[in-house]
Amino acid sequence: MRAVSPAALNEGSRGTLVEHLGIEILEVGSDLIRGRMPVDQRTHQPFGLLHGGASVALAETLGSMGASLYIDPEHAMAVGLEINANHLRAVTSGWVTGTARPIHIGRSTQVWDIRIEDERGRQTCISRLTMAIVPHGKAGISNE
Repeated sequence: MRAVSPAALNEGSRGTLVEHLGIEILEVGSDLIRGRMPVDQRTHQPFGLLHGGASVALAETLGSMGASLYIDPEHAMAVGLEINANHLRAVTSGWVTGTARPIHIGRSTQVWDIRIEDERGRQTCISRLTMAIVPHGKAGISNE
């Protein structure tokens, strides 16, 4: 896993959905990446609960950032292939914290487990993310 600071990852997220949702990277360890997201008007659904899609956005953010640290960014990139989530507990305010850990690091795919907890340490969401590792120019993304 390539070493990078949380500050560098946060800086790289400026002007994106990550910044809009208030997601902050807190820790990058040898086998994990941890971040948090506020539970407020940006992340609520109409009934005042944390929106499941916001939890999925946090999970995919953490897993994607983690996956990118296992590849050479000069030659390849990690793109989401599939994500699922089980929402276990409602949250109405405060912060949720997600921890992403790799389950499988391969040459062409990675699988990540992401656990999201409320401020009391209770699990609110469990997610699994599969990432495809693709050479630049092969993900259907054009710089033109």
